[in-house]
Amino acid sequence: MFLKELTKNRLLTITHYQNESLQICKGHIFNLDLNKQALILKDIHEKVNSIRISGLRKLLQHESWIMYY
Repeated sequence: MFLKELTKNRLLTITHYQNESLQICKGHIFNLDLNKQALILKDIHEKVNSIRISGLRKLLQHESWIMYY
């Protein structure tokens, strides 16, 4: 349900777990890889990050929450 919102080209702040540590990334969704269950985020420095959907904790979009676990 929230995947449709992720495909819009908006700046997001994503809090997620990676290698058992909490990470925070800011950027735009570049792609969704449903086979690997990951989203590809391009940050403000044009660095591309792959984030597993199962590791997501918070998504913040322009001061409104999309999803919170």
